[in-house]
Parts: sequence; structure tokens; C-alpha cells
Amino acid sequence: MAKGYWLAQVDVTDPQAYTVYVAANQIAFRKYGARYVIRAGRHEAVEGACRSRLVVIEFPDYATALACYRSPEYQHAITLRQGYAIADIAVVEGYDGAQP
Repeated sequence: MAKGYWLAQVDVTDPQAYTVYVAANQIAFRKYGARYVIRAGRHEAVEGACRSRLVVIEFPDYATALACYRSPEYQHAITLRQGYAIADIAVVEGYDGAQP
């Protein structure tokens, strides 16, 4: 079964206040078996544009990734992020087929 992923691009406007959101999102992430694949590491936009932080979070499957985003725990965390960061988040299903 293919994994599920959150692909997030984030611009943090208040790093200190953002830590409250990060602490809150960990509750949902633990509940839904999330694992950071990329967490705001070094990056370079080689085509197009991206925000200052790029994050990839892996879940056991696509349905779990969606359930985590829609969960009461994560919806609460979103309210703590508002006003302190701008985020673009996509939930995607991983590829589990043949490779080149």
C-alpha cells in the first residue's frame, strides 16, 4: 500500500509564536503515525518559487494523511498557526509502482 504525504511550504512570520503551533501539531502527528521526511532543511528553488520552509510528512497511507489533516487535533493546531505563518499544504498519495 502506498504511503500518504503532506507536502507543506511555509513562511513563518513570528518564530516564537510558531512554536506553540508546532507543539500542538505533534499531538495529531503522533496519533496518526506521522514521520518527518523533510523538515525545513536546506533547499534551493531550481524552477518556480517556494516558501522559506519546505516540509514533507509521511503517513502510513493516503487515508490516514487526510484523516490527520481533518482531525480535531490538527484543526486546533491550525488556529494556533494563524497570524504567525502562511502555509500551502497538499495531501498526496505516494507512488508504489515500478521504478525506472
